[in-house]
Amino acid sequence: MAPFLPLLLLLSAAGPSRCSPAPGRARLAPYDLLYADGVRAYFARDWRRAAELLRRSLHSYGQLREARRGCRGRCREEAGFAGPPGPASPSWESRFFEPVLQRAECLGECLGRRLGAEPSLHRASAETQRDFERREPYNYLQVALFQLKKLDEAVSAAHTFFVANPQHLQMREDMEKYQRMAGVKPESFRDLQATPYWEAYEAGVQRYNVDEYLQATVKLEESLEEALLAVEDCRALCEGPQEDGTEEEMQPGLYEAIAAHYVQVLKCRQHCVLEIATKPGRVSATEDFIPSHFDLLQFAYDQAGNPALAAECAASYLLFYPADELMLEKMKQYRAKLGESASVTARENIQRYVQRSLMEKKLIYYAVEHLGGTFNDPDLWTPDELIPESLKEKHRENQEKQRLENLDVGQQEQRGPFTFEGITISMDSRQLNGSQRVVFDRVLTDSECKDLLRLAKLAQDGTVNWRDAKLLLHASEKSRKIVESYFSPEKRLHFSFTHLVCRTAVEGEQDGRMDLSHPVHADNCLLDPEGKECWREPPAYMYRDYSGILYLNDDFQGGDLFFTELDAVTITAQVRPKCGRLVAFSSGGENPHGVWAVTRGRRCAVALWYTLSPEHAEQERMEAEGLMRRGATEQEQSDTDGEVHAGAERSGETSPEPPVPKGRARSTSQRWTPHSGAGQQPQERRARDEL
Repeated sequence: MAPFLPLLLLLSAAGPSRCSPAPGRARLAPYDLLYADGVRAYFARDWRRAAELLRRSLHSYGQLREARRGCRGRCREEAGFAGPPGPASPSWESRFFEPVLQRAECLGECLGRRLGAEPSLHRASAETQRDFERREPYNYLQVALFQLKKLDEAVSAAHTFFVANPQHLQMREDMEKYQRMAGVKPESFRDLQATPYWEAYEAGVQRYNVDEYLQATVKLEESLEEALLAVEDCRALCEGPQEDGTEEEMQPGLYEAIAAHYVQVLKCRQHCVLEIATKPGRVSATEDFIPSHFDLLQFAYDQAGNPALAAECAASYLLFYPADELMLEKMKQYRAKLGESASVTARENIQRYVQRSLMEKKLIYYAVEHLGGTFNDPDLWTPDELIPESLKEKHRENQEKQRLENLDVGQQEQRGPFTFEGITISMDSRQLNGSQRVVFDRVLTDSECKDLLRLAKLAQDGTVNWRDAKLLLHASEKSRKIVESYFSPEKRLHFSFTHLVCRTAVEGEQDGRMDLSHPVHADNCLLDPEGKECWREPPAYMYRDYSGILYLNDDFQGGDLFFTELDAVTITAQVRPKCGRLVAFSSGGENPHGVWAVTRGRRCAVALWYTLSPEHAEQERMEAEGLMRRGATEQEQSDTDGEVHAGAERSGETSPEPPVPKGRARSTSQRWTPHSGAGQQPQERRARDEL
């Protein structure tokens, strides 16, 4: 115990005084208490006090995070762990626990001095932490400031909340109102919690996309530097108190507790790259965020005439993907330009970044294999040899799932042999200026279109029987086989949703109308026109793989389908409906689309969505097909019964049942209403499914 005695005495002596505020530094009030008081003042309509308390809570939250980051950085340097022990070193417990206690002492002293109180007073509930992560205080604050007639400040608070909560319908309406208000300055729409690396990254990508490579490198370098700093900040916060979501639970033993907490910290550190790669307001992270900087930078530097920096960035990228053939070929070209004597190495900070990450992954995988638990590796570049054999299959499944979700369908478009007689391909992806798009004609005859239009009218009247509904099932199944043959010949497509819908023009003046019947959207992801991305996350129907629209008529004006770029503004192709025309396309962000308003007449179509996942197959359709089979069976039985009864009457025999008139099925009382504009459909689908 000798090595511990001076330290323990020091801890005892330093305990009472370490929480005294530093000279000139005020005591920082706990942000959760300020927030609670601010919300109470808000509901009491004491707007001035609510605004003051909410602002103070946000300031206190920021100061607390800054204090934790600063103290952990300082204590990492002042109370670090020593290197390998010498021959006369004390026991391993002394070597391990003495630095642990020194680090704990340093953190307690530093935080107490910067906060002016015991650090434990600043431990908020998980619910309050989530509110601040979602920027909830700004929602209250913008209302209070609006009531105080501080319009510019209210707009900034509202915009800050909206950036992180773009699906918040009430705030969307508030933002539209603010934009229409007189006196609101454009510069007031600013994000008060903007992260510098996102602004720089998006600016760099914009410059890159318009071939302004020199300007792109400046912004991308700025983004990379800030992103790496953000990773370090996030990692420092991982060492703080951990929430386990339980009130009372038996604590594990000393070593189990240390191991469990350490692995939890390592996992948290690993997922920091996902946190900083996730744009505010989104769930999905930008894939390969750090490596992608070097992929963009090497090309931009090359185009800007700086092969030395291009080679350095290529070498840095190869730290993540050492077997990347395209980048290896680039490296050969750069070495040829620079000469064999030139030294080309990856950036030192990236070498440390990769080495540290690999060390942490190795420890985590060891813990998962031997101590249990799970680990969702955030990186696609993790070397296969690092993963234990027992975990490789699960890891490959996760990687393959992630790869398929991020597949560039423009490069992976597949076509099977198209063998449907009489059906023509009027336009393909090239003619439609996109990828995975196609237009088929003559899918239905004029007579079949008329029958389906009649069905739509019957559906509105609620008088559809199984024979009428069979028309819709037949047409939609024919369409499914066509789409499957064209896009997915090796794998079956299942119906996800089928929808017979008609749109009628509104009454009144139609000249000059430019509004949309259906706003621009994608079918399996959330379109972000401002960021020019499509986020495959809830509430989008992520399981949808292909979409189709089977048109039934053309005797109307307006109502054309159009495709756009990700900005939802630049139209790339437009398709005019007509009887028997089927438009099919992949459902992802590569195919944003919308529909112009019908300005005269009535447009009818069958909207179709398909999935490759059997578990997401449309249950209602299966039930309808079962009803068709029962109806057909009963029809056949009815016909047979009619013939038997007729024969019995001729022979003078009697029947135990009165005869059923031939040609009339007993199941005509069973009604089935297809998914139409007037029919019923699951409530959660209604808002998004209609094309």
